[in-house]
Amino acid sequence: MTASRINNRQTGTARPASDTGAAGLGGPASDTGAAGLGGSATGGGAAGPTERDPAAVREFIERFTGLLTLTGFPRTPARIFVALLTADSSSLTAAELGDLLQASPASISGGVRYLLQVGLATVHGEPGSRRRHYRMSPDVWQDIVRLRDRQFRRWATELREGVDVLGADSPAGVRMSETVRYFEFIATEITGLLDRWHGLSSAAKLPRTRVSH
Repeated sequence: MTASRINNRQTGTARPASDTGAAGLGGPASDTGAAGLGGSATGGGAAGPTERDPAAVREFIERFTGLLTLTGFPRTPARIFVALLTADSSSLTAAELGDLLQASPASISGGVRYLLQVGLATVHGEPGSRRRHYRMSPDVWQDIVRLRDRQFRRWATELREGVDVLGADSPAGVRMSETVRYFEFIATEITGLLDRWHGLSSAAKLPRTRVSH
């Protein structure tokens, strides 16, 4: 499939880049194969494709992908993540991703598998077709925060066992106990923040009632 047959959902010229295979949010993962960014998604919505500057979109994708990799996100999953993020439909097939990112099928397969494993994407079939569409959740940023929250809770559990091993009264045990309290505090605050955001977001989506005079 060529980029011209993707209903203008992505535009731009591919540029090669190398994968680092760094560990990301969900744990370690490895990437193989070079990948380039084909640009940004524009179409798929009922309003029709939006005219966008391919160079500006490409610059944004490269820049944001770079920020994700700095946090430890593997490069290929990061590029796929940003490709889905910039797609108006938030959904692309493996073939579309491979064409747009100029990446091998094996690289795309590994990248989407990583996103599926850590819960940052879902896969959906198409009736009467063997094609699978990879979709990003509309609550993806909350999902990312929840992933980090689960990670903090796991660390707190392991560190708590470390306190028992070292001895709660030892200098290392005292220091580790303080770390456990820190992660427990962060986890509690994250839960409260997500609950408050959910309330604000839900209130913003409520239809406004007209006041008759």
